[in-house]
Amino acid sequence: MAKKLFIPGPVDVSPEVLAKMSEPMVGHRGREFSSIMMSTIEKLKKLMFTENTVFLSTSSSTGLMEAAVRNCVDKKCLNIGNGAFSDRWHEITKSNGKEADFLSLDWGKAVTPELVDEMLSTGEYDALTMVHNETSTGVTSPLSEIAEVVRNYDVSFLVDTVSSMAGIKVEVDKLGIDVCLFGVQKAMALPPGLAVCSVSDRAMEKAKSVGNRGYYFDFITFQKYLKKEQTPTTPAIPLLRAMDYQLDRILNKEGLENRFRRHERMGNLTREWAKKNFSLFPEEERYCSNTVTCISNTRGVDCNELKQKLADRGYVFANGYGKLADRTFRIAHMGDRTIGELKEYLSAIEEILGL
Repeated sequence: MAKKLFIPGPVDVSPEVLAKMSEPMVGHRGREFSSIMMSTIEKLKKLMFTENTVFLSTSSSTGLMEAAVRNCVDKKCLNIGNGAFSDRWHEITKSNGKEADFLSLDWGKAVTPELVDEMLSTGEYDALTMVHNETSTGVTSPLSEIAEVVRNYDVSFLVDTVSSMAGIKVEVDKLGIDVCLFGVQKAMALPPGLAVCSVSDRAMEKAKSVGNRGYYFDFITFQKYLKKEQTPTTPAIPLLRAMDYQLDRILNKEGLENRFRRHERMGNLTREWAKKNFSLFPEEERYCSNTVTCISNTRGVDCNELKQKLADRGYVFANGYGKLADRTFRIAHMGDRTIGELKEYLSAIEEILGL
């Protein structure tokens, strides 16, 4: 029996989306592939509210985190960390030989515009990395307010929207994001294996003068092939077919605003449940995510035992991430998940724990 995934990625994928992946294979240098790719890119621009260049990468989102720093950090990068994945971006930056400072915040805190302003005012940096929706802590930082501050400085604004895009509204052009990246296995509700990024004209121009961009994630190489309506290397063609189809479902069947509202309702429902039975891990509720809720394990629940009992009922449970394991647990409410399914899952936890 297939189990329902209540983990923050990969999430459940609908049978009709999976079916698109079984269609006959095509060559990646032919017109049929180009047609699918360009159709997908135009739909992604609508999802992201952008007219910037959009690239597809057969990789995880981590690959595009590396791409962002390889292409857009010339002098020195400011990496702001407030959880496992934003912290990782500093490791990636340093391991690629870039100069970088790390502003490390306590897990559970949000990145604030005041902090960003204070750091950028030093004039030391030509790039800034941050995670919009930190999957490990369930914190959504106030991107609009931060963008207002970043606009005052000549820095490349590099943003990970891995667990927010398609669940929380991110208006890339309005926010002035230079590189906005995400994977498809979270709020987009696709199998893992593809990542997407938008790149501003300013960032593309900067990349031309940045050395040692590598090959696999070189934006200039990406752009050269995009002009031919191709990818530099062999892409995940079945996933691309599925994404093109899923974008139709998101944009036309459900509608973007309806999708954002559904995620907000699921977030509200889970937060109320968490406050009633445990407590929320994020320091301030106003920064709690609408795609994944991180809950403090105030009852000292044995998370491994709960995981097994939920598995027996057909659910996959998410413990806390990394150093937060057992101290917290997470409930994902993203992708094509319905409010009815979420209520059933919360009821199952209540029954098992006797709440």
